[in-house]
Amino acid sequence: MKYLVTSALPYANAPLHLGHVLEIVQTDIWTRHINLTEDEAYYFCASDTHGTPVMLKAKELDIKPEELISQIYENHLNTFKKFNINLTNFHTTHSPENEQLTAEIFNKSISDGYIKKKLISQLFDETEGIFLSDRFIKGTCPVCKKPDQYGDACEECGSTYDALDILQPISVLSNSTPIVKESEHYFFELSKLENYLESHIENINKQKPIKSKLSEWFNDGLKDWDVSRDAPYFGFKVPGETDKYIYVWMDAPVGYLASMKNWFETKGENFLEIANHKDTKLVHFIGKDIVYFHLLFWPAMLKVANFNNLEEVFVHGFLTIEGKKMSKSKGNFILADKALEHADADFYRYYLASKLNTDISDIDFSVEDFIQKVNSDLIGKYINIGSRTQNFIYKLSKGELQPNANVLSSGFEDTFQQIVKDTHNKEYSKALRAVMSIADKTNAYISEKEPWTKAKNGNDEECIAICSEALNVFKNLTIVLNPYIPEITKNIFDLLNLEHQTYKDLGKPLEGTINQFKPFISRLEKSELDGILE
Repeated sequence: MKYLVTSALPYANAPLHLGHVLEIVQTDIWTRHINLTEDEAYYFCASDTHGTPVMLKAKELDIKPEELISQIYENHLNTFKKFNINLTNFHTTHSPENEQLTAEIFNKSISDGYIKKKLISQLFDETEGIFLSDRFIKGTCPVCKKPDQYGDACEECGSTYDALDILQPISVLSNSTPIVKESEHYFFELSKLENYLESHIENINKQKPIKSKLSEWFNDGLKDWDVSRDAPYFGFKVPGETDKYIYVWMDAPVGYLASMKNWFETKGENFLEIANHKDTKLVHFIGKDIVYFHLLFWPAMLKVANFNNLEEVFVHGFLTIEGKKMSKSKGNFILADKALEHADADFYRYYLASKLNTDISDIDFSVEDFIQKVNSDLIGKYINIGSRTQNFIYKLSKGELQPNANVLSSGFEDTFQQIVKDTHNKEYSKALRAVMSIADKTNAYISEKEPWTKAKNGNDEECIAICSEALNVFKNLTIVLNPYIPEITKNIFDLLNLEHQTYKDLGKPLEGTINQFKPFISRLEKSELDGILE
């Protein structure tokens, strides 16, 4: 089986924050896991470049949008690399591949009768000469009368409404009162695919909260989707139009396919043949804020485009900081690159993974808990096995292990297989609890057997046997931890004198000689995390 895996495309108007890291780490872990099995997985992503916010940010900086997205592209790509993300390809939605695929899907939607034109009324900023999206409108909620609310929803009472219904509307861009103006737009008639979507969605997402939300939307009836925007706009023009543009949320998910097309065709392979092969599966990891786009609009677009291999859309919750919503203005915000000034990438990977499962509840990052978790689990339990045993073998037998010292590890065989299964099912927190349970038991074994006492009393063979038993478990723990903390496990494999290991190597006894154990990571101190919050 070949899995084409993606995470949501980061928007090209700002650097990544720790919330982005949560998703890309979650995606990377699963992709790396698949590649330890007999199947193969490729991780594709891209920079999401189109839309009004990019256009306005570039205007603010007095540069062209193309220059802004180029700068952000490099920034995002470097951040992915710093967090040890094994990307197959990081592309951009502002690309020839994406323009071609988006136009093809748009035109096919028209020819198949899924897109129609409709005259609509919108709020228009006369000062800026631009139609206003909901996020660029503020006013008084028409339901609870709370002022200073956005044009699509009230944060006070939770009501959603049409921007035309908001009271005393003000343009965020110019602080002026917008007028109502008519314009002809293109609409995707989602309702025509309602039966298909309702029967198909249950196969691509099995998370109960998501199924419940989807049921609400189906019960209310699916609404037509406005897939065009008026000039000025940064994006692809609607085929055959001069001042109409394709809405960013239509071309952004096509960016997944464009990234794949770019990479496969660079390798001389036919993307369409691969994407539509019966043994190819498309898997998306997304946040719960974009479920509507990925479980209704996107499957509808794929259906029209005859892409039939959407296997799963997996949804996660938001990241909070110290129990509160991330907010830069309130000093409760962590930029991804800044986080790495305070701790190693694998420390964040482990900590975030230890909280991830199939639930869509929010995940909290607490500095104190982060320090405790890293020091207790990674240093105090996992690494401790190697640091307590490896050097005895190096000193007493020049690194030569006792052969077939695999009794202790054999006792954990079922647990190791369950860890692999839990990782596959994206129950990362459950998998890591089992990992640390094995580490605890192995450390207890070492304490009980006291290899240091054996060595002191001249019982070298017994000491070597005890340490070899523990190191066989250590090796297996390193294999199942490899998707989670790839840089740390790479160093451990080097110390154990091992080449690349897969799940097939679980249970195989260590053979030959090992290297001297040398500390390569250290405990986190609270002072190291000072200043991480913005």
